[in-house]
Amino acid sequence: MVYRVKVLFVCTGNACRSPLADALLKKLRPDIDVDSAGTYAYYKVVDLTRRYAEQEGANEFLKTVPDGLESKNICVYDLIVAMETEHESAILRQSPECADKVVVWHIDDPYQLPYKQASHEFDKIKSKVAHLAKSL
Repeated sequence: MVYRVKVLFVCTGNACRSPLADALLKKLRPDIDVDSAGTYAYYKVVDLTRRYAEQEGANEFLKTVPDGLESKNICVYDLIVAMETEHESAILRQSPECADKVVVWHIDDPYQLPYKQASHEFDKIKSKVAHLAKSL
């Protein structure tokens, strides 16, 4: 059996940043196990995210329902990407033994922004995911 690298993206509500990163990496690297979660689970993946994912041809990879971090066994992931330092803190509170697996991308939350400004943050995610896809 071939081992598949496991990546988890984490943001606040699993409604914007982490599900987009999840979908983009799944599109680029179908050979990797990718998932996402929020420090709490919002009730939906927001329209801004769906619109951007569709524009990037990644809509089919976008999750439909957000997940909370507490529902994940964090230790099974090889890499955990936190969008902000507060998400890193939440990850480490839940699983301090995973500190060496966590990286922080410092992506601002586009949730309340107009689409043009939100797209700027999404573009940062797209760029970081593309780099990550090449490095894994």
